[in-house]
Amino acid sequence: MAYSKLAYVYDILMDDAPYDQWQKFVTEKMTQYQPEARRMLDLGCGTGEMSIRFAKSGMEVTGVDYSEDMLAYAQAETTRQKQKVTYLQQDIRSLEGLHDFDVIISLCDVINYVTEEGELQEVFQHAADALASGGIFIFDVHSLKHFRENMAGQTFAEIYEDVSYVWFCENGEREGELYHDLTFFILHDERNLYERFDETHHQRTFPVEFYKKMIGNAGMDLLEICGDFSINPGSEPEQADRIFFVCQK
Repeated sequence: MAYSKLAYVYDILMDDAPYDQWQKFVTEKMTQYQPEARRMLDLGCGTGEMSIRFAKSGMEVTGVDYSEDMLAYAQAETTRQKQKVTYLQQDIRSLEGLHDFDVIISLCDVINYVTEEGELQEVFQHAADALASGGIFIFDVHSLKHFRENMAGQTFAEIYEDVSYVWFCENGEREGELYHDLTFFILHDERNLYERFDETHHQRTFPVEFYKKMIGNAGMDLLEICGDFSINPGSEPEQADRIFFVCQK
């Protein structure tokens, strides 16, 4: 799950990502279920976009990511914006020393990068252990429908002023398993040449019932399941492209 050079182009590639909608969704659920929340843990914080946003809103935020490159970028951006976030390099499958958080978030399909059932259970258990009593855990995943209908077998490409990429999506051998093969070209202004580098990302998603079982096994209550940023629980979450789970310890 290391991102290496991808850290330096990630924010460009995520320029159209619905960060405002993620922030609005989490804020609504905090207001509803944990209105006095002060301490937040951001699992898979990446380049720190959501961590910084919630720090600006007054939260005491800790961001965790496995990638040193992502964390270095996040710290630089946090400093540039004159905010305070504590960043830690840890694998979300083996968190240590984190306790008494009011809110834990894991957004932008970070959970889909946990591809083994046993490891997913460990992630949920570590999240539960890191929550204060009554704390909430909010995460999102891509649905099986989205992987099947919108991703598998597709090719995507973008050309920006200084970065271009080609992205191939292929099914894995197991249900809900997807491999992303990305090729990037980054322009070096001083030489007017492009550098190529390649990344492979492995994701997997599961049926809603499976996530519900894992949440319960970790000792958390499932409060809501919502689809595609709607703040209202949906009756058919599997039909959404992105599914949100709101859990409480």
